[in-house]
Amino acid sequence: MIMECCPECGAPVSAQDRFCEACGRNLRVQRTPVGGPGAGPATRCACGGEEFDAGRCCARCGRARGQGRDRVEFSLPGVAGVSDLGRRRRRNEDSLAFGRVRGRGVAAVVCDGVASSERAEQASQLAADTALDVLLAAVQCGGDAEAATVDAAMSADRAVSALARPEAPELAPSCTFVSAVVIDGAVTVGWVGDSRAYLVAETGAARLTSDDTWAAQLVAQGVLTEREALTDRRAHVLSKWLGGDSGFGTPQVVTLQAGTPALLVLCSDGLWNYLPEPEDLKAALPVGAPPLEVARALVEVALESGGHDNVTVVVVQLRGGHGA
Repeated sequence: MIMECCPECGAPVSAQDRFCEACGRNLRVQRTPVGGPGAGPATRCACGGEEFDAGRCCARCGRARGQGRDRVEFSLPGVAGVSDLGRRRRRNEDSLAFGRVRGRGVAAVVCDGVASSERAEQASQLAADTALDVLLAAVQCGGDAEAATVDAAMSADRAVSALARPEAPELAPSCTFVSAVVIDGAVTVGWVGDSRAYLVAETGAARLTSDDTWAAQLVAQGVLTEREALTDRRAHVLSKWLGGDSGFGTPQVVTLQAGTPALLVLCSDGLWNYLPEPEDLKAALPVGAPPLEVARALVEVALESGGHDNVTVVVVQLRGGHGA
């Protein structure tokens, strides 16, 4: 019998165990740490360098070594994510959270803190963790993925709204939201704001979300073209978000069957600013790479293109497909 270690207490467990006898942890569920992965010094510089000198500066570019939240990487079987400060921001206000239930499915969330609000990084991480709890519970018990997605977004909205200071409602912490639940080839995506989801297969690629922005509304009304919207000053002015006085109602939700091997990509606008079209994203993917390497490669594209914003990418491998 192959023995492993409990990730909570380190006690020996077997691959067949459902719970750790020492601490009671559910061994079927694996997830990113609550509060986000990556406490302590960053392991990788924004330029991609992984070596630092005695003065805590990158050996490649000389940049001072950041804290863990500046560069976050985490990987589980079949799903991985990377979040990076970028080259222009002082702090990383993006957050990610994802997990898997052994033998059942995967759930993932990406949230982008709204820069004009206070404690945006706290809002985004709280939203991601809160939503993931709801989604993983649904995966574990076989619940309705669309209902769970709505519940996850609403629960995240309540949690973020509770962070607001009554004396400063105009600065209420807020963030965008995109989530995915994958069970038996069925993919359910929900979103609020302008974080996006893409499906990329060998035969093609598709964008699964539509932005909740004023520019997107003008495109829908025929006032702007898609190309005009990309450069319009209202391109990133949100019409819906989590927290504060959002009043977003319910998230948009879509479910589809992944009939062929594919990758599901969740990302903040720090990536899609540079790769807006599904074909752009597909062209940037390293063929045959595992999810963590795919996420790293996409983040690197954003950094090399200017890195004007925080950039976060979560990649889910569907049915052992492209990227397996």
